[in-house]
Amino acid sequence: MPDIKQAKILIMATDGFEQSELMVPLKKLSEAGATVVVASPTSRMQQESIRGWNKKDWGESVKVDRNLDDVKPDEFDALVLPGGQINPDLLRVEPKAVEIVRTFYGSAKVVAAICHAPWLLVEAGVIRDRQCTSYHSIKTDVMNAGGRWRDEAVVTDQGLITSRNPGDLDAFCAKIVEEIREGRHSGRRQAAE
Repeated sequence: MPDIKQAKILIMATDGFEQSELMVPLKKLSEAGATVVVASPTSRMQQESIRGWNKKDWGESVKVDRNLDDVKPDEFDALVLPGGQINPDLLRVEPKAVEIVRTFYGSAKVVAAICHAPWLLVEAGVIRDRQCTSYHSIKTDVMNAGGRWRDEAVVTDQGLITSRNPGDLDAFCAKIVEEIREGRHSGRRQAAE
């Protein structure tokens, strides 16, 4: 996939996503020419939108394009996982969400997680022996799952992209575009069972 303009990117989130960590990638990846689809669990689809968390209170809502049960990972080139405390904690108990993460990773597609979203990588069993970062408060969780945690704005390991917080969004989005464009993830081995 040498051209970002031909890429189809899935953003998986639910209520309580850190507002900037969904809105900024949605905007920047769309502006780069990618087709971006937002998916959420079935229970959220009844509302047709999910609501963000903006620092200390509820923020804006984002339209949901697809319910998780209808997501076919082979239709997409990359998966983006916004953080916030609420969003990834709710998603990591959704079997379909964990399966989607595992399938994207096992298919050697770009998987990008920021802030608390590496909780989903932990739950899916794909962080072991990978260089990564996260929000500092879940550093121990990531390391206990076998991740090789580093305190850097963006860390990439065979198509697995992680960042720490909203201050890293420019580097995070640029790395997503670069990894898709360069196809550096194509040699990744299968995810853990």
